[in-house]
Amino acid sequence: MQVVALNGSPRKGGNTERLLKHVFHTLKEEGIRTELIQIGGKKVHGCTACGKCFENQDRKCVIENDFVNSCIAKMADADGIIIGSPTYFADVSTETKALIDRAGFVGIANGGLYARKVGAAVVAVRRAGAIHVYDTINHFFGISNMFTVGSSYWNLGIGLHPGDVEKDAEGIETMRNLGANMAWILKRLKR
Repeated sequence: MQVVALNGSPRKGGNTERLLKHVFHTLKEEGIRTELIQIGGKKVHGCTACGKCFENQDRKCVIENDFVNSCIAKMADADGIIIGSPTYFADVSTETKALIDRAGFVGIANGGLYARKVGAAVVAVRRAGAIHVYDTINHFFGISNMFTVGSSYWNLGIGLHPGDVEKDAEGIETMRNLGANMAWILKRLKR
């Protein structure tokens, strides 16, 4: 089994990535392969609503000068998908939103590429606004016919400066529980 996580933070090694790695720690203990893909900080184009993905039905977006099509392929091949984002003005990062919009349309246009996969949101936040980020990511999972995984609290960690989330004991425990819950569901789906 394979879980791919897409990190929407431009800060490599920042709080979002650290939270994702805590989820990965538990997934790896459960024997699940993981892959982290850095999307934040890269040049990305938003969806243009051209509808070509519905015409072509080739599992790709027609915009080919960025990384989104490689992410779509990884997401389609994975058993589980985690999307992580920092909180930017009470929403996801620009790169995360572009990925959600384009991957979402391509998935729907191609008969449900992510249907019945397991999805989880992971959110880094300084203080407030994380629940809207959490909802934005979970809306993608819901419209994609995916199973959404929760934890012992909302899937978020609190911290401002890189590494501050490591001081959020409840946030770290939430990520570990998220990994355990995701592994549990994945194993039952594979029976």
